[in-house]
Amino acid sequence: MLRNEIEKKKRKLEKILQKAGKILIAYSGGVDSTFLLKVAVDCLGKDNVAAFIEKSEFDAPSEINFAKKFATSLGVKVFCLKLNKLTDKQLSNNPPDRCFYCKKELFSQMADIARKYDYNAIADGSNVDDKFDYRPGNKAKLLFQVISPLQMANLTKADIRMLSKEMGLPTWNKPQMACLASRIPYGEKITEERLKRILKAEELLGKLGFHIVRVRDYGDLCRIEVSDDDFEKIIQFRREITKQLKEFGYIYITVDLEGYHTGSMNRTLPSKK
Repeated sequence: MLRNEIEKKKRKLEKILQKAGKILIAYSGGVDSTFLLKVAVDCLGKDNVAAFIEKSEFDAPSEINFAKKFATSLGVKVFCLKLNKLTDKQLSNNPPDRCFYCKKELFSQMADIARKYDYNAIADGSNVDDKFDYRPGNKAKLLFQVISPLQMANLTKADIRMLSKEMGLPTWNKPQMACLASRIPYGEKITEERLKRILKAEELLGKLGFHIVRVRDYGDLCRIEVSDDDFEKIIQFRREITKQLKEFGYIYITVDLEGYHTGSMNRTLPSKK
């Protein structure tokens, strides 16, 4: 029964994409947008699908490289645009609605390209689970009439992972990603130095074998989040981790006893509506 329901959702997704026709997709290289891009190519053909990849200080270079490589492998047109987000004080000052300004810039650039190359629709990879999270960027979607086909088809993250695995997509079990700015508490200024330090810290933990990891940056202090399965491992490597992270500039290194959880910085907000 469950299997039939998921297949119905996929067929609904295909109909949504077919109705869109020629489509420009915001592509990050993550689980959701990779699935969306592949299904769009299967439905519409590579000439009617394009991937828009943004490159900024907020993004890990490895993620950008993967996105470009995968999109190119599908034969679609790739637009890769560098955005200097730290020059925008509405972003670098890191207000709670930071994502609105970030997405507004992204979708504005995509809208320009869509008009220039005659794409009928602009799409992102939001899934139905995202409706229950704090997403100020959704307001920017309304400004530029951006559609979310996965959400419209009622596909959950679990659905997408299952279908991605069946399709042989390399992202089916990829950890959930978020921009590096999401590691810094709201109201604290985002700087290139902090973003680079976060990136180096997370890359170090990745090399040590941690599959899911976040390094939340509080200035002199960092709070490490890992999956429950990795708690013993982080104790095992604590001396090496402490030594390296102190060299990166942290004075105090802590581990969150609740483990990894998405949107942990949103807990300080009075409301998520």
